[in-house]
This record gives sequence, C-alpha cells and structure tokens, in this order.
Amino acid sequence: MCQHQPTCPTAYSADREAAHVIVAHPDQGWSLLCNGVLLFEDTGLLLPDGRAVDPHRAPVAA
Repeated sequence: MCQHQPTCPTAYSADREAAHVIVAHPDQGWSLLCNGVLLFEDTGLLLPDGRAVDPHRAPVAA
C-alpha cells in the first residue's frame, strides 16, 4: 500500500506505528496507516489480517 520513499514499515514490523497516517478520525479515536494498520487512540492496533494488538500505552504514574 505504501508509496512513500523510503517505504514505511510493514504492518508486521516492530516499528509498524511509524508508518504515515493516510486517514485520521480523531473524533472517532482511530487512524489508518499506509501499511493497513488501524491505530486506536488507546494505542491498540488492528492488523490487516484481522488480528488485534492490545494497547501498549505506558502506565500513568499516580
């Protein structure tokens, strides 16, 4: 999907969240990255094959 140079990381790379945002819906809490990953505001992910990745936001200090 990515047409950027250099190309963005794939959906299955460890750095997949570094891909460019191609559609942003902050009002709905998600963005579509050019590698096909849906990134949610809680840092959860939905990969192109339908697998979900749990949120990985750092815990907030009390």
